[in-house]
Parts: sequence; structure tokens; C-alpha cells
Amino acid sequence: MSTPTTATRHPLTWVPSLYLAESLPFSAVMLISVIMFKEMGLTDSQITLYTGWLGLPWVIKPIWSPIIDNLKTKRWWVVNMQFLMGIALALVAFTLPTDLWLKGSLAIFMIIAFASATHDISADGFYIIGLSGKDQELYVGVRNTFYRIGMVIGQGGLVLLAGIMQEGYLGPAVQSVEVSWAIVFAIVGVLMIVLGLCHSLSLPKVEHSVHDSFSLREQAREFLLTLKVFLTKPHLISALCFILLFRLPEGLLTKIVPLFLTRSSEEGGLAMSDTDFGLIYGTLGVIGLLLGGLIGGWCVSRWGLKRCLWPLVLCITLPDAVYVYLSYCPTSDLWLTGTCVCIEQIGYGLGFAAYTLYLVTFSRGERSTAVFSICTAGQYLGGVMLPGMVSGLISENVGYQRFFLIIMLLCLVTFAVTAFVKIEDRRE
Repeated sequence: MSTPTTATRHPLTWVPSLYLAESLPFSAVMLISVIMFKEMGLTDSQITLYTGWLGLPWVIKPIWSPIIDNLKTKRWWVVNMQFLMGIALALVAFTLPTDLWLKGSLAIFMIIAFASATHDISADGFYIIGLSGKDQELYVGVRNTFYRIGMVIGQGGLVLLAGIMQEGYLGPAVQSVEVSWAIVFAIVGVLMIVLGLCHSLSLPKVEHSVHDSFSLREQAREFLLTLKVFLTKPHLISALCFILLFRLPEGLLTKIVPLFLTRSSEEGGLAMSDTDFGLIYGTLGVIGLLLGGLIGGWCVSRWGLKRCLWPLVLCITLPDAVYVYLSYCPTSDLWLTGTCVCIEQIGYGLGFAAYTLYLVTFSRGERSTAVFSICTAGQYLGGVMLPGMVSGLISENVGYQRFFLIIMLLCLVTFAVTAFVKIEDRRE
């Protein structure tokens, strides 16, 4: 295993940018693509199914996580995956104006998804070995906040830019849907390459290179050993239920909210333009996210996860009711809609801080990086991929109003798994 060395750089010089780099490709593949596919004429069920399948690499990433633990260093994987994703995102830009835009973009998105999942393993492992247990708690809010900021940059700033181009403000040459989105993905690609260059200089060296050769038998052995460590963790059943089901309501909600906000009123949506949608997520969404993430991380650092768990669980579930209100009382008031989005984002930031720290504390000990990758794969399977794949089918059959009522009902699942999970506060 790797041998840690002393990190000389302050965590604030690399934690924010590391998790920004982790979220931007995910945002491009799983969030920006939702709006793009809608504008290219796909239905809700098609969009959620296709983008749901793109989440497969995040589910199966524990299979190759031992390679990250045993080949090169996590720092090496972080930097190189950022360069790879930057190049692949630029390739999406060249694909969109062609007749093969759907098959081509989906194929490249899958490559980006595998690279992003690999990056997640190495970045999360770097966070664990690069910070003490106390600092992991202290900076979990910063980590989650900048991860979500990357998603807001995608759903907010880049969608806003696409809307501005399509409305002709930047000239007729970029007004078409295909060209505007090609420019957006080219920008994301450039951002990833810049982040790769920055991290090649700024990330502290907290480990030595392990092995420089690859053995399939050795990696299979490493994976089985990691699986054994995971399966022998205390309170495994309640932990699995918590990991798989805590994010179930959010998993159903995430892909439908952008579609609900931008679909026409005849389709049951709020008929927001891309410009208005991007503006909402780029301003009030950011404000809510910053407040929720930072306050959530500070609360857990101050009072511990066990004392903060239930208040933060209520924060992540109850604000979902704003979409019930918006679906039954549709409005063209942009600030009212933005306030509702802000409230939901504050709640998400607060609750997700507690959830992330639980995964970190559960993973501590032997093979922490690989165990953490299993945890994040489980939460993605139960809280993102599977709910996201069926969310469009459900919303198309029951309508947005009933769909959001179902979300509120499923918050009881989150409460149930929280009631049985075992929390052990460990500060190092």
C-alpha cells in the first residue's frame, strides 16, 4: 500500500478545485445533457433512460478501484483523468452538429463517465489520505459545496450561455441548438484541461507510487480482499439500507426538476427559457448551495454527526415540498420560483454533508479508498441511477403534480433507514 508523506499545502488550496473538477464532468454527462436532449426533441422517459444508463460506471467502479489503490498514485490518476475528460468533452462538441449526434454523443459520454468514475475513486481516496479525521469533518462542507457548485455551473452558467446564444444575443452564427451546445461542451472541455494543469502543480504529494505493473490475478485478489473488508464492517445491514436508500427521493427528483421547469405549460411545466433556468441555478441556486453546504459541514464539525443527523435529514427531505407547491400553483414569477429552488438547495447542502461524512466514517480503516468507492457506488445505484432511469416514465404516466407528491411520500423511506443506522463519531 502507499506510504503517506507530509502534505505542505493548506487544504483550501486544493480541496475546492479538486471537487469542482470531480463534479464538472458529472454535470456535463448527467445534468447538462438532460436539457440538451430535451431541446433536441427527446421525451422525458427517453432522456432519463439514456442518461440513467450513463451512470453505470459510477455503480461498477469498485471493480477497478483496487487498480487505483495499487498502480501509480491517486494524484497521478486525478491529473490524467482530468486531461482525458477534457479531450473527450471537446470531442462531444465536434459530434453534435453531425447526423450521428445521438449515437456519437452517447458513446463519448460513456467514455467520459468511465473516466469520471475513475477520477472519483482517486479524488475521494486522496481526500481521505490527505486529511486527518478532524479535517475531513471540517472540510466536508467545502468539499460538498464545490462539488455542487460544479453542478450549478453546468445547470446554471452553461445552460444560461446556451440560452443566450439561442436567443441570438451573440450573433446568428451560434444561434442554432446544435452549435450552441457544441460551444458549451467545448468550454467544459477547456475547463477540465485547465484544472488538470493546475492540479499537476498544486496537489500535495501525500503518497509514494505503489506498483508500476499490472497483474489481473493480483487485482482480482485485491478486489476480493476489499469486498471482505466491506462485508465484515459492523452494522452492515443497516449501513447498506442507509447507503442504498437515503437518496431515493432525490434520485427521482434530480432529473425531473429541470424538465418540469422548462417544459411548456401545456405539458404541465413552468415554461422557463434556458436563459431563465440558467439564471436561477446560477444565482439563487448557488447562494442556497453555499449556505447549506458550509453550514452543514460546520455543524457536523462542531457537534458531531450523531447529534446533527436527524436535523440534517429533515433539511434534505422537507424542502422537496416546494415542487409540490410549484406544480399545483404554477407561476411566471421568476423570483418566487428561484426562492423555491434556493430553499431546496439549502436543504440539500445541509443534508448531503451529513450523508457524505457517514460514508467517510464508515470507510475509515483498512482499504479505506476502495471501501469508500463501494459505498459511493451503492449510493449511486440506489439513490441516482435506478431512480433516475424510471423517473421520466413515472412522471409521464402520472403527471408532474402526482410525481412530486410521490417524492414527498418516499421521504418516509429516508426517515426509516436513518432510524436504524448506527453512527459512531470518531475524531482523529
